[in-house]
Amino acid sequence: MISQFFQTVDLGIKSLLVQKLRAGLAALGIFIGTSTVIWLVAMGEGVSYRAQQQILELGAKNIIVRTVQPNDSGDEDANSRVKTYGLLRSDYQRIVENIPNIRRTIPMRELKFELRLDDRSADAKLVGCSEDYLELNRLQIARGRWLSPRDRGKKVIVLADETAKRLFPFENPIGRAIWVGSEFYTVIGQTKDRTASAAIGGSLDSRDYNLDAYIPLQTLRQRVGDLVMKRVGGGLGFNFTGENVELSQITVEVNHIEEVDETAQIIETLLRKYHEKQDYAVVVPRELLRQAERTRTMFNVLLVVIAGISLLVGGIGIMNIMLATVTERTREIGVRRALGATRSDIIGQFLIETVVLTASGGIAGVLFGLSVGPVFRLIKRVIMTISPESLPPIVNSLEPRIAMWSVVLSLGISLGVGVLFGVYPARKAAYLDPIEALRHE
Repeated sequence: MISQFFQTVDLGIKSLLVQKLRAGLAALGIFIGTSTVIWLVAMGEGVSYRAQQQILELGAKNIIVRTVQPNDSGDEDANSRVKTYGLLRSDYQRIVENIPNIRRTIPMRELKFELRLDDRSADAKLVGCSEDYLELNRLQIARGRWLSPRDRGKKVIVLADETAKRLFPFENPIGRAIWVGSEFYTVIGQTKDRTASAAIGGSLDSRDYNLDAYIPLQTLRQRVGDLVMKRVGGGLGFNFTGENVELSQITVEVNHIEEVDETAQIIETLLRKYHEKQDYAVVVPRELLRQAERTRTMFNVLLVVIAGISLLVGGIGIMNIMLATVTERTREIGVRRALGATRSDIIGQFLIETVVLTASGGIAGVLFGLSVGPVFRLIKRVIMTISPESLPPIVNSLEPRIAMWSVVLSLGISLGVGVLFGVYPARKAAYLDPIEALRHE
């Protein structure tokens, strides 16, 4: 029985080798479909993994309360040149005093500012923050030191990596004084390079930590203030607008992860009570993580469906080839039936030929699909060599992640397609009239 099976397999392979080009083209559809499943799922898993890591970096036990510019429609403040909105220092005090189970609360204010030194300048994001900001954002000190309680109210500054390189390309910035607006600040530290974070849906904006500059929150309040004016347009008359914002963000960390959802609801209720406008947003990274996982599942299902259609098209091509093969080999089928071959033998022979065809295409597709990592890195290197600016940072940091279930699924589908689309040609061959088949020219 086993020897007969291998004999049938051997006969099927030899029959396919007679028409190598046609068999190769028929298997090409399965090859493309199989490798497409693995490649698309690997890229999707890489994007999803990157997004989830960024969400985890926000902290599973954190609640982020952000200032959001409200919609101006129907607002009497819409025609004003100075808009007042956002989180207040009183909001921060209410959160600290009224909500239990809080481990720590970190307020922050940020705004764009030009930093200058001699003829060099850097358009940085000036961040007024507390001492916990370093640990919260997983920043690391490259040289010097971070802000401490004794720096509160003082004109000291910590530069991010790229900001320091623009102002001090060949020098040690520690101890040097730079212009922040119209005042001198002393540089006390420099942070290490940190990968930029991508935007997460509409909840959080992308952020480049390397172009920051950090000063104590009290210093920013005393020296810069809450009101920031900026010039718009170039005409005569009033051409300035301003924003009056006390805090850009409050990060609340709770003691246990089970308390995140309840604490977020309490914060939202508290803010709703004291804010007439929707000028804040409460973001829960844990909920973002759940959304990311749901999005990844839906994305993978979509990719598998798209690639499955490709395999279906490949299967139809194989059925077409096998039907043509049955017509060409009608006389051979008649001879085999005349010599005693049963219909089951004929069906088995053609089914095995079809499965060998799809299996060879599927295995080749799997091997090519497993090379997604090296091929993707090679393409990135080529693009970086030719045009480094054309490659977005998020793509540069992306790494495909092969999902083993996609390998098993794609190979299984390719074999299933072989059986499914091989049955009809095999039955057509088996049910040919032997006498008519022998007369076939």
